[in-house]
Amino acid sequence: MDIATIIGLILGIGLVIGSIFMGGGGLGPFINIPSLMITVGGSISATLINFPLPKVLGAFGVVKNCFLFSLPTPEDTIAQFKELATVVRKDGILALEQRLEEISDKFLKRGIELVIAGTSREEIVAVLETEISYLEQRHQLGKKIVDGVAAAAPAFGMIGTLIGLVQMLRALDDPSKIGIGMATALLTTLYGALIANMICIPLAGKLETRAQEETLIRELMVAGLSGLVDGQTPRNLEERLVAFVSPKSRPQEDAA
Repeated sequence: MDIATIIGLILGIGLVIGSIFMGGGGLGPFINIPSLMITVGGSISATLINFPLPKVLGAFGVVKNCFLFSLPTPEDTIAQFKELATVVRKDGILALEQRLEEISDKFLKRGIELVIAGTSREEIVAVLETEISYLEQRHQLGKKIVDGVAAAAPAFGMIGTLIGLVQMLRALDDPSKIGIGMATALLTTLYGALIANMICIPLAGKLETRAQEETLIRELMVAGLSGLVDGQTPRNLEERLVAFVSPKSRPQEDAA
Protein backbone atom coordinates (compact mmCIF):
# COMPACT_ATOMS: atom_id res chain seq x y z
CA MET A 1 0.00 0.00 0.00
CA ASP A 2 1.27 3.46 -0.92
CA ILE A 3 1.09 5.42 2.33
CA ALA A 4 2.26 8.65 0.67
CA THR A 5 -0.79 8.82 -1.60
CA ILE A 6 -3.20 8.21 1.26
CA ILE A 7 -1.45 10.69 3.56
CA GLY A 8 -1.40 13.30 0.81
CA LEU A 9 -5.12 12.99 0.10
CA ILE A 10 -6.09 13.00 3.78
CA LEU A 11 -3.79 15.94 4.49
CA GLY A 12 -5.06 17.97 1.55
CA ILE A 13 -8.73 17.36 2.31
CA GLY A 14 -8.15 17.93 6.02
CA LEU A 15 -6.44 21.28 5.43
CA VAL A 16 -9.26 22.50 3.19
CA ILE A 17 -11.97 21.42 5.64
CA GLY A 18 -9.98 22.83 8.55
CA SER A 19 -9.65 26.20 6.88
CA ILE A 20 -13.40 26.24 6.23
CA PHE A 21 -14.18 25.60 9.90
CA MET A 22 -11.63 28.17 11.01
CA GLY A 23 -13.43 30.74 8.91
CA GLY A 24 -16.69 29.97 10.70
CA GLY A 25 -20.02 28.79 9.32
CA GLY A 26 -19.21 25.10 8.93
CA LEU A 27 -19.46 22.98 5.79
CA GLY A 28 -23.11 23.74 5.06
CA PRO A 29 -22.52 26.81 2.85
CA PHE A 30 -19.94 24.87 0.82
CA ILE A 31 -22.27 22.03 -0.12
CA ASN A 32 -24.32 22.76 -3.23
CA ILE A 33 -25.95 19.89 -5.12
CA PRO A 34 -26.40 21.75 -8.46
CA SER A 35 -22.71 22.69 -8.39
CA LEU A 36 -21.72 19.07 -7.79
CA MET A 37 -24.00 17.93 -10.59
CA ILE A 38 -22.41 20.35 -13.03
CA THR A 39 -18.78 19.73 -12.03
CA VAL A 40 -18.71 16.02 -11.21
CA GLY A 41 -21.43 14.98 -13.64
CA GLY A 42 -19.98 17.10 -16.41
CA SER A 43 -16.48 15.68 -15.90
CA ILE A 44 -17.80 12.13 -16.01
CA SER A 45 -19.89 12.79 -19.13
CA ALA A 46 -16.93 14.41 -20.93
CA THR A 47 -14.73 11.43 -20.04
CA LEU A 48 -17.30 8.96 -21.37
CA ILE A 49 -17.58 10.94 -24.60
CA ASN A 50 -13.80 11.11 -24.96
CA PHE A 51 -13.01 7.44 -24.23
CA PRO A 52 -14.79 4.10 -24.81
CA LEU A 53 -16.62 2.73 -21.78
CA PRO A 54 -14.40 -0.38 -21.40
CA LYS A 55 -11.31 1.85 -21.36
CA VAL A 56 -12.84 4.12 -18.71
CA LEU A 57 -13.76 1.14 -16.54
CA GLY A 58 -10.30 -0.35 -17.07
CA ALA A 59 -8.73 2.89 -15.88
CA PHE A 60 -9.93 2.13 -12.35
CA GLY A 61 -7.57 -0.84 -12.27
CA VAL A 62 -4.70 1.41 -13.35
CA VAL A 63 -5.56 4.12 -10.80
CA LYS A 64 -5.52 1.42 -8.12
CA ASN A 65 -1.73 1.37 -8.56
CA CYS A 66 -1.63 4.77 -6.85
CA PHE A 67 -2.83 3.12 -3.63
CA LEU A 68 -1.93 -0.58 -3.90
CA PHE A 69 1.45 -1.35 -5.42
CA SER A 70 3.07 -4.73 -4.76
CA LEU A 71 5.84 -4.72 -7.35
CA PRO A 72 9.15 -6.13 -6.02
CA THR A 73 12.07 -3.76 -5.56
CA PRO A 74 15.05 -3.88 -7.94
CA GLU A 75 17.29 -5.02 -5.08
CA ASP A 76 15.00 -7.96 -4.25
CA THR A 77 14.72 -8.89 -7.92
CA ILE A 78 18.50 -8.89 -8.35
CA ALA A 79 18.90 -11.10 -5.27
CA GLN A 80 16.24 -13.45 -6.65
CA PHE A 81 18.01 -13.77 -10.00
CA LYS A 82 21.31 -14.36 -8.25
CA GLU A 83 19.68 -17.27 -6.43
CA LEU A 84 18.14 -18.60 -9.64
CA ALA A 85 21.51 -18.39 -11.40
CA THR A 86 23.03 -20.43 -8.59
CA VAL A 87 20.36 -23.11 -9.10
CA VAL A 88 21.01 -23.18 -12.85
CA ARG A 89 24.76 -23.34 -12.27
CA LYS A 90 24.46 -26.33 -9.95
CA ASP A 91 21.51 -28.34 -11.33
CA GLY A 92 20.77 -26.99 -14.82
CA ILE A 93 17.92 -25.04 -16.41
CA LEU A 94 15.27 -27.70 -15.72
CA ALA A 95 15.86 -27.30 -11.98
CA LEU A 96 14.08 -23.95 -12.22
CA GLU A 97 10.79 -25.81 -12.57
CA GLN A 98 10.92 -26.61 -8.86
CA ARG A 99 11.09 -22.88 -8.10
CA LEU A 100 8.02 -21.86 -10.12
CA GLU A 101 5.65 -22.20 -7.17
CA GLU A 102 7.76 -19.74 -5.19
CA ILE A 103 7.43 -17.03 -7.86
CA SER A 104 4.33 -14.87 -7.41
CA ASP A 105 5.02 -12.31 -10.14
CA LYS A 106 3.17 -13.44 -13.29
CA PHE A 107 5.55 -11.69 -15.68
CA LEU A 108 8.62 -13.32 -14.16
CA LYS A 109 6.88 -16.68 -13.89
CA ARG A 110 6.04 -16.60 -17.59
CA GLY A 111 9.64 -15.74 -18.41
CA ILE A 112 10.96 -18.63 -16.29
CA GLU A 113 8.57 -20.98 -18.08
CA LEU A 114 9.96 -19.83 -21.43
CA VAL A 115 13.48 -20.44 -20.16
CA ILE A 116 12.58 -23.94 -18.95
CA ALA A 117 10.95 -24.71 -22.31
CA GLY A 118 14.26 -24.06 -24.04
CA THR A 119 13.13 -20.92 -25.85
CA SER A 120 15.94 -18.94 -27.43
CA ARG A 121 17.11 -15.75 -25.76
CA GLU A 122 16.03 -13.64 -28.75
CA GLU A 123 12.51 -15.05 -28.71
CA ILE A 124 12.16 -14.61 -24.94
CA VAL A 125 13.24 -10.98 -25.23
CA ALA A 126 10.83 -10.40 -28.14
CA VAL A 127 7.86 -11.92 -26.30
CA LEU A 128 8.47 -10.10 -23.03
CA GLU A 129 9.33 -6.77 -24.66
CA THR A 130 5.99 -6.95 -26.48
CA GLU A 131 4.25 -7.49 -23.17
CA ILE A 132 6.12 -4.53 -21.67
CA SER A 133 5.03 -2.38 -24.62
CA TYR A 134 1.36 -3.20 -24.06
CA LEU A 135 1.83 -2.62 -20.33
CA GLU A 136 3.15 0.88 -21.03
CA GLN A 137 0.19 1.55 -23.33
CA ARG A 138 -2.27 0.60 -20.58
CA HIS A 139 -0.52 2.87 -18.11
CA GLN A 140 -0.45 5.73 -20.60
CA LEU A 141 -4.15 5.33 -21.34
CA GLY A 142 -5.02 5.31 -17.64
CA LYS A 143 -2.96 8.46 -17.10
CA LYS A 144 -4.57 10.07 -20.14
CA ILE A 145 -8.06 9.40 -18.75
CA VAL A 146 -7.13 10.91 -15.38
CA ASP A 147 -5.60 13.89 -17.17
CA GLY A 148 -8.83 14.23 -19.13
CA VAL A 149 -10.86 14.45 -15.92
CA ALA A 150 -8.35 16.98 -14.56
CA ALA A 151 -8.86 19.13 -17.65
CA ALA A 152 -12.65 18.76 -17.71
CA ALA A 153 -13.34 19.55 -14.04
CA PRO A 154 -12.15 23.21 -14.08
CA ALA A 155 -13.85 23.72 -17.44
CA PHE A 156 -17.20 22.55 -16.08
CA GLY A 157 -16.51 24.62 -12.98
CA MET A 158 -16.34 27.65 -15.26
CA ILE A 159 -19.53 26.54 -17.02
CA GLY A 160 -21.22 26.31 -13.64
CA THR A 161 -19.94 29.78 -12.79
CA LEU A 162 -21.52 31.17 -15.96
CA ILE A 163 -24.80 29.40 -15.20
CA GLY A 164 -24.78 30.83 -11.69
CA LEU A 165 -24.09 34.33 -12.97
CA VAL A 166 -26.92 34.11 -15.47
CA GLN A 167 -29.29 32.97 -12.71
CA MET A 168 -28.09 35.76 -10.46
CA LEU A 169 -28.52 38.45 -13.11
CA ARG A 170 -32.01 37.20 -13.96
CA ALA A 171 -32.99 37.47 -10.29
CA LEU A 172 -31.71 40.96 -9.53
CA ASP A 173 -35.29 42.06 -8.84
CA ASP A 174 -35.65 39.21 -6.29
CA PRO A 175 -32.87 39.43 -3.66
CA SER A 176 -33.82 36.03 -2.21
CA LYS A 177 -32.60 34.26 -5.39
CA ILE A 178 -29.34 36.12 -5.79
CA GLY A 179 -27.61 34.00 -3.13
CA ILE A 180 -28.48 30.76 -4.93
CA GLY A 181 -27.03 31.98 -8.19
CA MET A 182 -23.91 33.32 -6.51
CA ALA A 183 -23.38 30.05 -4.60
CA THR A 184 -23.62 28.02 -7.80
CA ALA A 185 -21.27 30.44 -9.55
CA LEU A 186 -18.55 30.29 -6.91
CA LEU A 187 -18.82 26.70 -5.70
CA THR A 188 -18.60 25.09 -9.14
CA THR A 189 -15.26 26.84 -9.67
CA LEU A 190 -14.13 25.64 -6.23
CA TYR A 191 -15.20 22.05 -6.91
CA GLY A 192 -13.50 22.02 -10.31
CA ALA A 193 -10.24 23.35 -8.86
CA LEU A 194 -10.27 20.83 -6.01
CA ILE A 195 -11.01 17.84 -8.25
CA ALA A 196 -8.28 18.80 -10.71
CA ASN A 197 -5.51 20.02 -8.42
CA MET A 198 -6.04 17.94 -5.29
CA ILE A 199 -7.03 14.62 -6.85
CA CYS A 200 -6.59 14.13 -10.58
CA ILE A 201 -3.32 15.92 -11.37
CA PRO A 202 -1.45 14.35 -8.40
CA LEU A 203 -2.84 10.91 -9.24
CA ALA A 204 -1.75 11.29 -12.86
CA GLY A 205 1.74 12.15 -11.67
CA LYS A 206 1.82 9.12 -9.38
CA LEU A 207 0.64 6.90 -12.25
CA GLU A 208 3.51 8.14 -14.41
CA THR A 209 5.97 7.33 -11.62
CA ARG A 210 4.44 3.87 -11.12
CA ALA A 211 4.64 3.18 -14.86
CA GLN A 212 8.34 4.08 -14.90
CA GLU A 213 9.03 1.90 -11.86
CA GLU A 214 7.19 -1.10 -13.31
CA THR A 215 8.88 -0.73 -16.69
CA LEU A 216 12.27 -0.65 -14.95
CA ILE A 217 11.50 -3.85 -13.03
CA ARG A 218 10.24 -5.61 -16.16
CA GLU A 219 13.33 -4.60 -18.16
CA LEU A 220 15.50 -5.83 -15.30
CA MET A 221 13.68 -9.17 -15.35
CA VAL A 222 14.18 -9.50 -19.10
CA ALA A 223 17.91 -8.88 -18.65
CA GLY A 224 18.01 -11.41 -15.83
CA LEU A 225 16.21 -14.06 -17.88
CA SER A 226 18.62 -13.46 -20.76
CA GLY A 227 21.49 -14.02 -18.35
CA LEU A 228 19.99 -17.32 -17.19
CA VAL A 229 19.68 -18.51 -20.78
CA ASP A 230 23.28 -17.48 -21.46
CA GLY A 231 24.42 -19.43 -18.42
CA GLN A 232 26.06 -16.50 -16.67
CA THR A 233 27.51 -17.05 -13.23
CA PRO A 234 25.60 -15.57 -10.26
CA ARG A 235 28.30 -12.95 -9.76
CA ASN A 236 28.40 -11.90 -13.42
CA LEU A 237 24.61 -11.77 -13.58
CA GLU A 238 24.48 -9.59 -10.49
CA GLU A 239 27.04 -7.20 -11.97
CA ARG A 240 24.96 -7.01 -15.12
CA LEU A 241 21.73 -6.26 -13.27
CA VAL A 242 23.03 -3.66 -10.81
CA ALA A 243 23.17 -1.25 -13.75
CA PHE A 244 19.40 -0.91 -13.28
CA VAL A 245 19.84 0.28 -9.69
CA SER A 246 20.96 3.71 -8.50
CA PRO A 247 24.58 3.71 -7.24
CA LYS A 248 23.60 4.35 -3.61
CA SER A 249 21.34 1.27 -3.65
CA ARG A 250 23.96 -1.09 -5.03
CA PRO A 251 25.94 -3.53 -2.87
CA GLN A 252 28.83 -1.91 -1.07
CA GLU A 253 31.50 -3.62 -3.10
CA ASP A 254 29.89 -2.46 -6.35
CA ALA A 255 29.41 1.09 -5.11
CA ALA A 256 33.05 1.19 -4.08
